[in-house]
Amino acid sequence: MTNEKLLIPLRVPELGPFMGKVVTGSGAIPGGLQLDAYRHRLATRVFEAAGEARRLAGREERQAAVGAIGRAAWLEAWEEAVRGVATLVAERAARRLDAEARAARLPRRMRKRLLPDVGEQRAIAARLGSAGAALVPALDQIEVRGEAALQATALEREAVEVWQDALRMSARRLEAAWLDLEDAAVAETLRWARTANNVSRWRKPLWPVAVVTLAGLAFAGWLGLVLGGQLQAPDWFSGIWQQVFGQ
Repeated sequence: MTNEKLLIPLRVPELGPFMGKVVTGSGAIPGGLQLDAYRHRLATRVFEAAGEARRLAGREERQAAVGAIGRAAWLEAWEEAVRGVATLVAERAARRLDAEARAARLPRRMRKRLLPDVGEQRAIAARLGSAGAALVPALDQIEVRGEAALQATALEREAVEVWQDALRMSARRLEAAWLDLEDAAVAETLRWARTANNVSRWRKPLWPVAVVTLAGLAFAGWLGLVLGGQLQAPDWFSGIWQQVFGQ
C-alpha cells in the first residue's frame, strides 16, 4: 500500500495540438476523393482512447490506462482509416473502369476481369498503408515507455515524462502518416485512371471480320467457278444443290 501511494500520477497529455492536420484537415481533396469522414474518425478514435486512459488513470487503474492509449489503440485507428480510404479508391476505380469499358463496348467477361477484386483491394490497402511506415516505430516506443511509467515513483518522474513524450511523438507521426496517406491516395487514383484511359482506347479486334470476309469472298469465287463450269463440283456440293434446287 505504501509503495502504491508513492507512485506518480499518470497524466495523459493533450494530443490534439500535436495531431495537426488530422484534426484541422489539410484542405486537400486527394485525387478528387473526400477523405474528411475517415480523418474525423481517426482523430475521434485517438481522442476517445486518450479520454478513456485519463478516466482509468484517475481511478489508479494504471495498467488499464496505459493499455487504453497504447500501441494497439493507435494502430487499430490507423488501419481502420486506411481500409476506409482503400475501399473508397477501389469503388471509384471500379465505377470509372466499368463506365469506360461500357463506352468502349468491351465484352462483359472482360469488363468483370478489369474491376478490382478482393485481392486487388487488399493490395490497394497495403500500398496505402505503407504511408504509416514511420508511425509504427513511434507506437513501439509508447509500449516500451509505458511499461516503465507504470511503476514510476516521485523520484522517477522522468519515466512518466518520457512516456508522455512518446505519446506526443506518435501524434506528430500520425499527422505525417495521414498526409502521406493523402499523397498515396492521389498516386493510387492516378494509377487506376491510367488503366481506365487504356480501356477507353480499346477497340474490338478487326481480324475476325477480315477472316470471315476473306472466307466469304473465297467461297463466292469458288462458287462462281463451279457454276460457270470451270471447276467440277464436288459430290457433297452436287447433293446439296439437288436438295435445294431440285436439279
